[in-house]
Amino acid sequence: MEISLSDNALKTFARCITCLARIGNELAIQVYSSQLLFHTINSSRSAYQCIALKPGFFDAYNVSGNSVQCSVLLKAVCAVLRTPITNIDHLTVRLPDPDASKLQWILDCYNGMRKTYWITCNVEPDIQHLSLDRQKFPSNFVVSPRDLSRLLANFQSSLQEITIIATEPSSLPLDASNEIGGKAVELRSYMDPTKDNDTLLHTQLWIDPKEEFLQYVHTGDPIDVTFSVKELKAFLSFCEGCEVDLHLHFEKAGDRPILMAPKFGLEDGSHSNFDATLVLATMLISQLHEGAASEPLAGATRTHPHTEERNASYMQQENCRANVSSELPSDHTRIWSDLSVSAFKSISPLEERRAQGETILNDDRQREMQRISTMQISGLTSVPGNNPIDSNVYP
Repeated sequence: MEISLSDNALKTFARCITCLARIGNELAIQVYSSQLLFHTINSSRSAYQCIALKPGFFDAYNVSGNSVQCSVLLKAVCAVLRTPITNIDHLTVRLPDPDASKLQWILDCYNGMRKTYWITCNVEPDIQHLSLDRQKFPSNFVVSPRDLSRLLANFQSSLQEITIIATEPSSLPLDASNEIGGKAVELRSYMDPTKDNDTLLHTQLWIDPKEEFLQYVHTGDPIDVTFSVKELKAFLSFCEGCEVDLHLHFEKAGDRPILMAPKFGLEDGSHSNFDATLVLATMLISQLHEGAASEPLAGATRTHPHTEERNASYMQQENCRANVSSELPSDHTRIWSDLSVSAFKSISPLEERRAQGETILNDDRQREMQRISTMQISGLTSVPGNNPIDSNVYP
């Protein structure tokens, strides 16, 4: 097996390796006469990525036999590509024979230097195959990687999981449609209920799919999926570098994992010489009926709704959202954040300062009353004959 590539194909190849390295530790390689496949899976087996490169992607593509497969460490491959891509004229990857123990990487630089690396490989790798059909997912949307990165910038960088809630726009109440403006998608930071979340920032983001998404398909009841943010950001960087949109397929919580793939124009990607798929595990329990806060509180005494279902009071929820988000400059996206998920203040800051002022006044009145009482008692005790022995007077 021997492949060679240069120019833009080399840049895309480097982005593929970088994205795979952010997902897993081992790179499984399968070479067929029709395509070259890269597979990786993370240690917890919750994220799987596959990248397919067609023969037209390479300058030279030679395969001896039906197929060749091996696996190498992604850390070693990243070390090979540590040389700046702008300095490399072309890259050659060669496996002398199917049973070879080392994979050869040759870098021919513009300055005439040739770098040769030998990476130890496993000729019997554990390769995982994808058995999901993108067409069978009932809900999906297409978004620009740059736009989705801008939306994710509203969340904490340390956030590990995020929840996407999809709602059919036509199912919203008529009197609430003017307030939320068709914001049928919600992004919510997921908080583990078994951990202490008092110091974490809980953020909810309501999105108008007509304004933020290039395509949005969802019908029926609201559904939600919770998945990892780390792998999502890695795939976003890959799609943004390749200048392609992100196509995200999902179903309700607990049914199927979430599937992401690049969207090539208006076609299904059959004209492209490469394709990528990222599959992420999702939470089994839906967050629509959990104890997480599903609406911001804008008012006086009201406690956190631990047992309230989101769809049971949709009108009241949207009113609260409109009150909190009225000062935002955008009419397409609304955001609400709170430093504590488990507890909310029952009074506003103005009322809190007013209560503190009233407490100080009450303390001053009590001290004044005590001072006057002391003066009256001392005046009574100073008059001769008016100090009975059996009277118990305490200031």
